[in-house]
Amino acid sequence: MSQNQQATRKIVNDPVHGFIAIPEGLARQLVDHPAMQRLRRIAQLGLSSNVYPGATHTRFQHSLGAMHLASGALENLDRKGYRIAAAEREATVAAILLHDAGHAPMSHALEHALLPQGHEQLTLAIMQRINHELGGQLEAAMAIFQDRHPRRFLHQLISSQLDADRMDYLLRDSFFTGVVEGKIPADRLIKMMEIHQDNLAVEYKGLYSIESFLQARRVMYWQVYLHKTVIIGEQLLKALIRRAKEITQEDGQAPPCTPSLAYFLELEPQRIHTLDDELLDRFLELDDCDIHLAIKAWQKHPDLTLANLAQAIYLRRLPRLYFTRQEPQAELIGQLQEAYRAQHPQLPALLAERLIMTGTVRNSTYQSRGEQAPAGGEEPMGSREIKLLTPQGEAIALASASRLITPEFIARGDSHTYLIAPKELDHLIPHELIAH
Repeated sequence: MSQNQQATRKIVNDPVHGFIAIPEGLARQLVDHPAMQRLRRIAQLGLSSNVYPGATHTRFQHSLGAMHLASGALENLDRKGYRIAAAEREATVAAILLHDAGHAPMSHALEHALLPQGHEQLTLAIMQRINHELGGQLEAAMAIFQDRHPRRFLHQLISSQLDADRMDYLLRDSFFTGVVEGKIPADRLIKMMEIHQDNLAVEYKGLYSIESFLQARRVMYWQVYLHKTVIIGEQLLKALIRRAKEITQEDGQAPPCTPSLAYFLELEPQRIHTLDDELLDRFLELDDCDIHLAIKAWQKHPDLTLANLAQAIYLRRLPRLYFTRQEPQAELIGQLQEAYRAQHPQLPALLAERLIMTGTVRNSTYQSRGEQAPAGGEEPMGSREIKLLTPQGEAIALASASRLITPEFIARGDSHTYLIAPKELDHLIPHELIAH
């Protein structure tokens, strides 16, 4: 390598993977793009730092880590004889770098709260915007992202049940939360990767590593992503934004906040479904800073529902979540709301409705092919199941090979109904309703 190349080479020191090299050219352009830099201000785990103080890492860090793992997988596959052209590598790296560009502030916590589009749809719109800016350099990356590329395993490296995205977020979230059970054998999984009939597969001897990966994913969902306090924080944040929108409609203007957030609170309902240039520009101005400033400012708002919700989040004065054996009856919810109103006659009746709520959370550790097939068609072959490749070249579905990830395990599902209510109402909740 020449001195000039060494001078321009970009190396990032990452606490999870060590040194990450950012390839020159398209990847470097994307990392420096404002849409990517915005991800520095989007927390990877939203409000999870309420539970795990170290969980303040960002979508930007995760995107670099996922790129690093995907690059390693491509190099490994190329060494095994699955020739991957330089242009295909560049496009895959571009797709994985941008795969989270469409996340709303607080990541999944506010998805659909400000716009109806999911983060994948917003990501694609952002990729199309950047592609236009760069004169069509992202055409192949978008094809990979949308699973339109002829080499399907490239998409599966980005989005499948064993992809670079999941591997990085499990490693990274485990590291920053301190939940050691989430650590996975990513290096071994990458080295075990193969290609069978243009789909990603894993050498049969990687079976136990896959089981470890899936078990870690299940633990991380219940211990981190669906932790009781995380669910409470996310539900209160959604209730806060909902109340802010109601006040905006009542007053004709948004409660005090940044212009970026005010734009979405004041947006006409018919406008939110048209993802035009103006809407995308405004979305790219939004990040966690807007939400944190709003929460801080709204604590003093004259609307006591908005103010109390903001205080609950800002000061971490949260209600309690109870996992329940069955869905709580409407009669019980009504009794709890009336009891809260009686205890706090000075507060708006609406606040009881926003603090006392029910819901269901689900965690699907693994899905076999055919589950959640889109309307009008089956899942494309290979997009769901993890396949194990025997030395004889036969591809075996994970559920057929594993004694842990069995069809019964897959069919069982993993869901909980819950009830959220202020702690002072604990004595009114039937003990037989509470699961654990």
